[in-house]
Amino acid sequence: MELEVRHLRALCAIADTGSLHQAARRLGVSQPSLTTQLQRIEKALGAELFRRERTGCRPTLLGRAVLGRARPLVDGMSSLVGAAMAEAEAARAGAARLRIGSTASRVIGDWLRRLRVRLPGTDISLRVDVSARALLRAVAAGRLDVAFVHEVEGCPLEIPDGLRQRVLLDREPQFISLSRDHPAAAGPVVDLDDLAADRWMVDPSVDGEWDGLRRVLGAAGLDPTVLHGDYLTAASLVVLGEAVAPCQPTSGPREDMAIRPLRGDPLAVRLLLVARPGADMETVYGELEGAYREAAGRATDYHRWLLRHHSRLALAP
Repeated sequence: MELEVRHLRALCAIADTGSLHQAARRLGVSQPSLTTQLQRIEKALGAELFRRERTGCRPTLLGRAVLGRARPLVDGMSSLVGAAMAEAEAARAGAARLRIGSTASRVIGDWLRRLRVRLPGTDISLRVDVSARALLRAVAAGRLDVAFVHEVEGCPLEIPDGLRQRVLLDREPQFISLSRDHPAAAGPVVDLDDLAADRWMVDPSVDGEWDGLRRVLGAAGLDPTVLHGDYLTAASLVVLGEAVAPCQPTSGPREDMAIRPLRGDPLAVRLLLVARPGADMETVYGELEGAYREAAGRATDYHRWLLRHHSRLALAP
């Protein structure tokens, strides 16, 4: 017998109610039927999942382990069904919707706010993913309408056929975050050589991130210790002086962290918006550009960088 979602749902009901009788009522089946189903599940797994006691059913050690994995699957399936029903209802009602995807960015919040003002009555959803490739596949499959992604320099993305794209910024420099008391933080610009003895932290799950950093460090003749982890962890280590990490130039100022440009801008990404056919790309792009201008204007060092490079994003539209 292969386990199915209905079997996992039954196990969760038994654990939640502590009783085969109450679980059967919750599931809308007879108690003998549920008892037989539990016995078949236990036979398939080769061990008891619940101890039958006078006061009810208690999960065994194996039962707790199975439940720990079963609950997220059951919850995920319920969410999937609920979302699908909501989308089907919206489609039947003719309600406008906009499904947005994005890699991590400082502009997401303001972008969404702008779109809600610009498109009142539109059901706007958001999916954030570390993988630009996963977002592009979702747009190509029709699960998203648009995706704002970054492409690490030297690690090109493959845009699926049939999708439209528009570049927001051909080359966005990546700045460096370091502790306030780091010697290199004393100046307005940091040289890579000043960070040769530091531990660098990078998120290898971000498409191209590790390869891009390794290429830049290798070209500079540097071979520092590299830590792998998410950027929330990286920020805590940077503050303590345990690591340095690349960061977006739109990153806001922090009292406990220094953010500086790298001399020569060796690390960079390309920012682009990708849309499926039929999506209102012009409206979405316009609000994205506006949100990016605001974020760049708040980041003093980056705003200066944009002015030096005569970028249209440094000026009011």
